[in-house]
Amino acid sequence: MSTPAIRRIPAVCVALVLAALALPAAAQGALNLYCSSPSTAWCQAMATGFEKATGTKVAVVQKATGEMLAQITSERQNPRGDIWWAGPADSFIQAAAEGLLETYRSPRVADLYPWARRVSDISKDRVSGIYGGILTLGYNTDLAKKKGYPIPACWRDLTRPVYKGDIMLGNPTASGTAYLMLATLVQVMGEDPAFTYMAQLHPNVVSYARSGIGPMTAVKNGEIFIGSSVLHGVINEIVRGFPVLPVLPCEGVGYEIGSMAIIKGTHNLDAAKKFVDWALSPEGNALGLTVGEYAIPTNMAVPLPPQVPKMTDIKVIDYDFVRFGDPATRKHLLERWEKEVYALPH
Repeated sequence: MSTPAIRRIPAVCVALVLAALALPAAAQGALNLYCSSPSTAWCQAMATGFEKATGTKVAVVQKATGEMLAQITSERQNPRGDIWWAGPADSFIQAAAEGLLETYRSPRVADLYPWARRVSDISKDRVSGIYGGILTLGYNTDLAKKKGYPIPACWRDLTRPVYKGDIMLGNPTASGTAYLMLATLVQVMGEDPAFTYMAQLHPNVVSYARSGIGPMTAVKNGEIFIGSSVLHGVINEIVRGFPVLPVLPCEGVGYEIGSMAIIKGTHNLDAAKKFVDWALSPEGNALGLTVGEYAIPTNMAVPLPPQVPKMTDIKVIDYDFVRFGDPATRKHLLERWEKEVYALPH
């Protein structure tokens, strides 16, 4: 029997095979999810939910909104993330204006509430709305009784000396929720009066947390009487049995459209588009509720549990996403806050 000839594989083919095996996971169809929700459970639920639905592996990086925006900006020449998920729309609109996001309007946008579709229109289809959150204050009911604190009804009430050292707010340079509060105060009061107010409030503030969840964590644990939050952040803790209640200040409150976008230059554009479609579907959009995060879903087909109000049930201001998502406006307000509020002595 003759021995079959041995076919030689060209060296260039061997090199290509070895190179393919050495490619990072992202290039083999996995997805890098940049998550700005303070809820690790929610971030992981989105990752595992998409993996189960599509078979795509998802790696999660979790940071506060402002910090994530800074990371995406620093990586613009060599993007490492594919999807940026969660966080107030202002930061996403800024990222869109700075050319950091891909254009994609999912067919699922048509299934969203009108207030949620607004962010897609404003951003020229570079941002999608995934949940609604209403700016609020949360306070500890046990501390209110123990210390005999009056319950504030308005923003102005927080400057009363009785609350000195028992208020925690967020740092708007890092926290999207804190920037929402800063922008809301500017819209409600006017810019100069708002900064005067925040300077008057400063002596009562024990610290400025770098994450939106920080103040409510301190409030629910009884470390602080009152802190900034979003309404679902307070509802989450009520459901978990903590002695907290919300306050919607009488002067008016803004609201966030928690958002999602595809990062410009993603190496996994097809998978990223599939993630957007899935995350806006009733299945993906309802996942927060299944892990005890009671933000308002944006897909109209998701049934709302009793803990979750409709956006139309709450009196919110006509929050100006275009103005406060503008990069120059954001930079100006943050620099002014650091100089005129944060730098003040206690």
